[in-house]
Amino acid sequence: MPTRPLFAILAAALVAGACGTRQKPEQAAPTPAHVLPSILLVTLDTTRADAIGPEAVGIETPAFNAVAARGRRFRQAYATVPETLPSHTSMMTGLYPAGHAIHENGRAVPAAQPVLAERLRKAGYRTTAFTSSFILSRRFGLARGFDLYNDELPAGREERVAAETTDAALAWLGQASSQPLFLWVHYFDPHAPYTPPEPFRTKYAGSPYLGEIASMDAQLGRLLQAFEHQARGPVAIVIVGDHGEGLGDHGESLHGNLVYQSTMHVPLVLVGPGVTAGTVETPVSTRRVYHTILDWAGVDATGSLRSAAAEIVLGEAMKPFLEYGWQPQTMAVEGRQKSILAGRMEVYDVVADPKESRDLASTATQSAQMQVAIRDYPVPSSESMRPPGDLSDEARRSLASLGYVSASAAPVVRKDAPRPIDMTRLFDLLDKASGLFVNEEYARVIPLLARILAEDPHNLDACLRLAVAHSSLGHEARAEDMFRKAAEMAPGSPDVRTYLALHYTRSRDWSRAEPLLEQIMAETPDRLPAIEALAVIRERQGRVVDALRLRQKIYGMRKPSAAELVRLGQMAMTAEQTAVAIDSFEKARVAQGNGFAHDLELGVLYLASRRYQDARTSLDRVPASHPDYPMALFKRAQVSVLLNEPDRAARIERARRSADQTTRALIARERLFQGIR
Repeated sequence: MPTRPLFAILAAALVAGACGTRQKPEQAAPTPAHVLPSILLVTLDTTRADAIGPEAVGIETPAFNAVAARGRRFRQAYATVPETLPSHTSMMTGLYPAGHAIHENGRAVPAAQPVLAERLRKAGYRTTAFTSSFILSRRFGLARGFDLYNDELPAGREERVAAETTDAALAWLGQASSQPLFLWVHYFDPHAPYTPPEPFRTKYAGSPYLGEIASMDAQLGRLLQAFEHQARGPVAIVIVGDHGEGLGDHGESLHGNLVYQSTMHVPLVLVGPGVTAGTVETPVSTRRVYHTILDWAGVDATGSLRSAAAEIVLGEAMKPFLEYGWQPQTMAVEGRQKSILAGRMEVYDVVADPKESRDLASTATQSAQMQVAIRDYPVPSSESMRPPGDLSDEARRSLASLGYVSASAAPVVRKDAPRPIDMTRLFDLLDKASGLFVNEEYARVIPLLARILAEDPHNLDACLRLAVAHSSLGHEARAEDMFRKAAEMAPGSPDVRTYLALHYTRSRDWSRAEPLLEQIMAETPDRLPAIEALAVIRERQGRVVDALRLRQKIYGMRKPSAAELVRLGQMAMTAEQTAVAIDSFEKARVAQGNGFAHDLELGVLYLASRRYQDARTSLDRVPASHPDYPMALFKRAQVSVLLNEPDRAARIERARRSADQTTRALIARERLFQGIR
């Protein structure tokens, strides 16, 4: 694995341009500002190049075909990575994953990384996005620069269908604007499971995947018609796939694990100023969408597909490496030759052999540039191999429902690791086990994890998940045996220590859990499960201030539930941190609405902060059925006196009549009530 300095050098090279291809200095595009086109970017999730367009077999896609007929279609367009978030990040930054550091779903784009919408907004564009999957929700970092980033999903779902996304986009397009528009619409439909609506379900009963694409194409037609009708001035359009789908090719049912044509070869069509109609055979990367849109916007023409220069196109599929420690995979395409490096080199002629059935590595001649490009492509650093520590359980379940689950541990990396193509028999099993584990179906996942370990004995993630499953079911001896095996497999692993500490916490073995958690926090302060476990211990120890501080850190990393906000408010009250308590209860009240049952606490806090009007409103909401209603009446009487209300005497008398043992003594001593009749 390259050292970090070498990684940084190579990543910088990939940022500047691919594989030694000479790039021109940054230059302004020739489009005058007063004729800037409105730009529509449509990204088609999970769409194979051979499943859409005029050459697709067994499917009709009239909307896409019509655009292809009047635009420029790239017959050899390649995704940078076969997963949604990193692929879109490349299109929004112009970089390969080695440059923007997002290699798999569930990661967050670094805040310091400039993105396309930021540059377009500075250029005078009104920027809007409509996404269709939790994978692209704003929490992952692509919302920066958008005036509107609509990632709203129907209740209880982690995606919305193309018709719903189109409806939302068309409603927005109906608003007048004097600015040129940049509209990004993301369709997620062809993603598994494939459930096309009618009439496509019946028409494509033999291939529901194609039915999803045909349904999506119908919505694409609606969107294109509305955009071209509503947009101001000239119009530019990009339609591009983010990655494909295995559909059984090379043993891969879905996507993310391999870099063959089924998942990396995608559709790409351009229509707009300076774009001549026709087809282009030159291999291009979808990262060039970024450069092309900046070209249209008059910002910078470097790298634009309006004049696609020949270059070596790169790609990667690092998920098996990052999660299981298998061989890292990179690809490079030059002309009609495609090379794949994963432990050893494979070479294919993708024009003569689009199914990549004949490996030509023993006879093919690679150019010197091709060899350097693929061998020097940066393998992710050890930092990239750490599982995301700030993902909540809710976020993990959302990703799992879409078939994406990050590993629980950084893998064991070794030179003799298996090649992903040789482990295809485990792909479906790994996906199923990951989903069951995240959804806490531990009894069902144990036999699957045992099978994975039998096939892949160095799979640290499977070993740790098996330990956690046994621990969660109370199988103490079996859990500790698996933790011992994990420690032998990866000595010194912070992931092993984390899950062992959580095991001790679960079994209430505080004396062994506490020092481990403190060590983990010192080494990796953002490891969310460790922070949550230590917060529980601090609460049980009665160290309320420390527990409160940890809870505040937790909720800065993930969104708290309404119940957690209530608990935070109660802890803050105990710690006499009134402002924190008020903020927590107010947020809980917004979240719970009429179900909020803590108006008494909130009223008391407002009173302590001398927010008397707010205290009156809050205390008036306390129902007579509340077990502490006498206290609510007493506090309300205090507020009435402080506000000099005309019925203050009656409120004091009502508090006296309804007093219990606690409030009776308080009323008798209350100086505010003296002399009021």
